[in-house]
Amino acid sequence: MPRVIDIALHNLHQAAGIGVAGNFAGHLEQAGEAADFVNVVAESAQAPKGIFPWHMPGRDGYLGVFPLSADAITWPERDHDVDLQIEPEVGAICRLTYDAGGRVTAIAPEAVAAFNDCSIRVAGAPKISQKKNWAPASKGLAARGFAVADLDPAGGLATLRIACFLRRDGVVHEYGIDSPARGYSYAGSTLVDWIIERLANQQGSPDTPLEPVGQYLRDAGCPQQVVFGIGATRYTAFGEANYLRPGDESIVIVYDERVTSPAAVAAAVQAGDEGSLPEASVLVQVVRPG
Repeated sequence: MPRVIDIALHNLHQAAGIGVAGNFAGHLEQAGEAADFVNVVAESAQAPKGIFPWHMPGRDGYLGVFPLSADAITWPERDHDVDLQIEPEVGAICRLTYDAGGRVTAIAPEAVAAFNDCSIRVAGAPKISQKKNWAPASKGLAARGFAVADLDPAGGLATLRIACFLRRDGVVHEYGIDSPARGYSYAGSTLVDWIIERLANQQGSPDTPLEPVGQYLRDAGCPQQVVFGIGATRYTAFGEANYLRPGDESIVIVYDERVTSPAAVAAAVQAGDEGSLPEASVLVQVVRPG
């Protein structure tokens, strides 16, 4: 059984933040982002579309802002009519190994936790990263997670599930479809090898939303640690149609299905008792004005 551990977010300020786009079938279409990738050629129909940065330590501009919070989401200051959407994911904290030229040669998972790749929905944004990091507390990572040695669907992810809810004015809505973490399109060594290849070869171009993330790591001095958001699950009908508002609570839970059932998770959230769930990584963020 995965061991529950504490995660100190303040120790991750020098970690890179990288996301995987399109690693759960149907999510990009629901999020209205599939058209952004029309010029991206994936290696197969099941393959993710690419990787994107959401934090690079020491970098100028928005990517240099540390965005992780375990309890809050900051509303974007620039627009109070913005569409802000939860993206419930497994976040994987990993160690990176580089060669002499600064290319990543190995990725070693250390822990996984509930992760919210919270996103601004802007049609046709030039780069994915422009929708991902707008202020401190624009991303979420739970303060407790699971120690893992791999991201394999038969190993570290085998018994974990991802659930997502929105609590608004005291009413709880199921926001994401409760899904097994082993249901990711790419996981385990397939995912790790693919990320290493993308870090080496993804260059980005003006006609795609992708960027040269491997070069960004070299520019950042080859950070030894990274937090990967390995992909968001599908939304419920409510989640697909409803965006966040100030005062909402975003709830993402990664839990062990051998200990707790989806019904028990939903009941705990309805009762406002999600913090007591056993063998669970629980991320509750209040949406605060910018």
